[in-house]
Amino acid sequence: MRQRVVRVAVVAALVAVVLLAVPLALAIRSALYADQRDTLERAALAGAVRVSPDYATGDPVELPAPPAGGRLGLYDPQARLRGGGGPATADAPVRRALGGAAVRGRSGGDLVVAVPVSHAEHVIGVVRASSPAAALRDRTLMAWAALLGVAVVALAVAVLVARRQARALAAPLEDLSRHCRAVTEGHLSARAAPSSIAEIDQVSRTHNEMLHSLSELLRREHDFAANASHQLRTPLAGLQLTLESGLEQGGDVRLRPVLVEALAATRRLHRTVEEVLRLSTTGAPPVTGTDGRPLGRVLRATEERWHGPFARVGRRLECSARGVPDDVPVPGGPVTEILDILLDNARVHGRGTARLAVRDLGDALAFDVTDEGRVDGPAERLFERGHSGGDRGTGIGLALARDLAVSLGGRLSLTGGAPTAFTLLVPVHHEGTPEETA
Repeated sequence: MRQRVVRVAVVAALVAVVLLAVPLALAIRSALYADQRDTLERAALAGAVRVSPDYATGDPVELPAPPAGGRLGLYDPQARLRGGGGPATADAPVRRALGGAAVRGRSGGDLVVAVPVSHAEHVIGVVRASSPAAALRDRTLMAWAALLGVAVVALAVAVLVARRQARALAAPLEDLSRHCRAVTEGHLSARAAPSSIAEIDQVSRTHNEMLHSLSELLRREHDFAANASHQLRTPLAGLQLTLESGLEQGGDVRLRPVLVEALAATRRLHRTVEEVLRLSTTGAPPVTGTDGRPLGRVLRATEERWHGPFARVGRRLECSARGVPDDVPVPGGPVTEILDILLDNARVHGRGTARLAVRDLGDALAFDVTDEGRVDGPAERLFERGHSGGDRGTGIGLALARDLAVSLGGRLSLTGGAPTAFTLLVPVHHEGTPEETA
């Protein structure tokens, strides 16, 4: 921006200088030539006044001093030089002046003014005043050089002023740009400082007000997630204790499988609450593969959990991990939540057999969830929060799944529309299997 402001100012100053300097240079040249001709004419008139009619009979010719650097001479009607300085034979201006009128012109590189001398209504001679045109040309060039120097000084001043103004205009915008970069890096407390330019101050105030509104909105959302998670933890913990107590006390054998399934469901719900709380935390670090559980256990638990729901609607679920070691560590909590969302989406909106397959891509694992259904419309539309592909959806699941994938440093995308296929990419490390956490 600074260079653009300077460039515009310099171009404007250059145009102004050209529009003023060129006519002024022509005016200076014309004025110098006109002034010199006037000087010559006054010298010739002064000489014509002092010429006596008796000079033709031998009376001495007394002419005034010629102009500086010039010559002054008297010519008789026969075009001969009778006094003063000049060419021995009259030139064209003198011959025209013998006709009775003053003549201005050039002759032999000189500016010439010829004034006739009259007596008894007859022209008895001509006074010729001249000066070298080269001297006048040198004066014109000197004047133009001075004018050019003034123009250069004016342009230099314009550049200095333009650079100063460019700094004054660009500094607040650069400061605002730095604050915007700070905001993109997560520093929502950054605020733009006021400047001396009203328009930029208005933008800064709007920017600060926007940041304040965003900060308040994020704070309320974070507080809501934290409060909701905290309020859910207490009843979930109580429910888990109750179920565990029921299992320890024995009781009806027929209720034991139900209690075990209910206890597993509460533990999954507890993990879901923890993941949602982690995801809502501003600046939460990505979960790495070394913080999770072995892949084999995650797949077996997922298959056991979803085999029943698919069987109840008359559909099959197939899970496989061909060529992938069972002990590869994956972030079990987030991956489990994403797979649960994708399988539930396949159960509700899909058709036919659902398949969960894992592929090894070297530094990442690809989890492919497919079914025999069909997806219409843009792929990105599916992941928009609030958009649902059917009447039974809320439009939150796939959006939450993508956010969880991003928090892992991975990616979730629709890789097939007919049949439906979703692919989750999760970065992993193959150094070894960590100890399982309870």
